[in-house]
Amino acid sequence: MSDLKGKVVLVDVWATWCGPCKEEIPYLKKLEEEMKGTDVQVVSISVDEAKDKDKWLKMIKDDQLGGLQLFATGWSDIAKYYKINGIPRFMVFDKEGKIVTIDSPRPSDPALKALLEKTLAGK
Repeated sequence: MSDLKGKVVLVDVWATWCGPCKEEIPYLKKLEEEMKGTDVQVVSISVDEAKDKDKWLKMIKDDQLGGLQLFATGWSDIAKYYKINGIPRFMVFDKEGKIVTIDSPRPSDPALKALLEKTLAGK
């Protein structure tokens, strides 16, 4: 997160096997496009198991997933730290790296874009 200081960060915790996660992809891509040119950085963190890393890499390529793509290798520390027991999970952090919410609306909900814009404005 220290590398992203000065940016509003939207973290997407997901997995290739997660149906609801995949349903959010088109909305997330649209949101990324709408927020282009702003200080919003999308960070997608896969909780796929290590054995599925190739499947994850293929999906990133095939679906042309944007943002910063990270692989957490299963229900790792991030899931424990933020008490994530279900996905997809979207979290928003402000420009200082402080938590805005660890359970934000999904990209399919217009409230997420409004939350990002409000956070960008420092409100």
